[in-house]
Amino acid sequence: MNDPAHPTVSLSLIRNARVLTPEEIGICNVFLIDARIAVLTKQKLQLPEQLQPAVEMDLEGDYLVPGFIDGHVHILGGGGEGGPCTRTPEITLTRLTTAGVTTVVGVLGTDGTTRSLPALLAKCRALRHEGLSVFVYTGAYQVPTPTLLSSVRQDIALLEPVIGAKTAISDHRSSQPTLEQLRHLASECRVGGMLGDKPGLLHLHVGSGAEGLSPVIQLAEETEIPAAQFYPTHVSRSETLLSEAAQLTRMGATVDVTAGGRAAEALQFLWKQEADPDRITLSSDANGSMPRFDEEGEFVGLGVASPETLLSTVADLHDAGVPLQKALAPVTINPARQLDMAQTKGRIAEGAEADMLCLSRDSLTLRHVWAKGQLMLRDGQPVKLGTFER
Repeated sequence: MNDPAHPTVSLSLIRNARVLTPEEIGICNVFLIDARIAVLTKQKLQLPEQLQPAVEMDLEGDYLVPGFIDGHVHILGGGGEGGPCTRTPEITLTRLTTAGVTTVVGVLGTDGTTRSLPALLAKCRALRHEGLSVFVYTGAYQVPTPTLLSSVRQDIALLEPVIGAKTAISDHRSSQPTLEQLRHLASECRVGGMLGDKPGLLHLHVGSGAEGLSPVIQLAEETEIPAAQFYPTHVSRSETLLSEAAQLTRMGATVDVTAGGRAAEALQFLWKQEADPDRITLSSDANGSMPRFDEEGEFVGLGVASPETLLSTVADLHDAGVPLQKALAPVTINPARQLDMAQTKGRIAEGAEADMLCLSRDSLTLRHVWAKGQLMLRDGQPVKLGTFER
């Protein structure tokens, strides 16, 4: 039994890791105390007897990189556009950890009717209890947007897990918000963020409609609201949309590409369009519904988006000749900056939270995962299971 007066301290030692912070700094040893990185050094670590770690691992030169930050996940499930039987399931702990995800932002999607914000907040708390860092956006596709309290401003300012609001534009499933409605919603996010010391982002699902990102560009050009307040996702639907996204990054906004498919090509297109590389992120849309088509292009059913697409996109970029540190930035340091977490997440440094992944140096296979210092995956196998996974 733990003694409350003398709480148990978790100690872990990782030796011979090829560390990417995400910048590569060479072979290092890393000592963890509870959820934090206490020591990061190229020197050999000799620990006193009273600090012998419970977990000690030799990575033998494999990569140690920051844990992935997945900024757009349907933690409650998504879908529903094809009727009740097309609602996708809630996400589980190991579905995230086996993909290298240690920080998650949960969202509602098309279905803000049978899925609710109270349920989203409850799921956020459940995943936190199981060991991950989890946050949420208030709102859904519809405008006026649903809230937990009386307004978007109050949700962001007063509810700790809420970092911004979400809605949809340029999509037949949206509420077709007017420019004035978007302006008001962005203002609510901005002031709520100021009051609550949060990023206060307006996270925008962008569909394939003809308007594209033009409403966001117009608001950034014609109002007092900074472009940085807007955070559009799914921007890789077309080259036109990607070009608009590149323009937005030059105005100060961050844009988000959905992983999988041709995401690696989309990221390279953005870089070639002189998009600000620090203002590009990658998210998985995990547990959203994914249509499946046969070789003739005919719809054959629905699948579920996977967080594993994050690592596969990083690997695709690396295979295309992109340096690993550049390929990692959209899932580590860039989203950490966007979410105002760069002091503690998205990097490996003394004092930062111990969210880390071990990737094999030959194939980038995921070997081990730590979330807040807790070993979640070892040798590719989960060692921490969710409540209903046991």
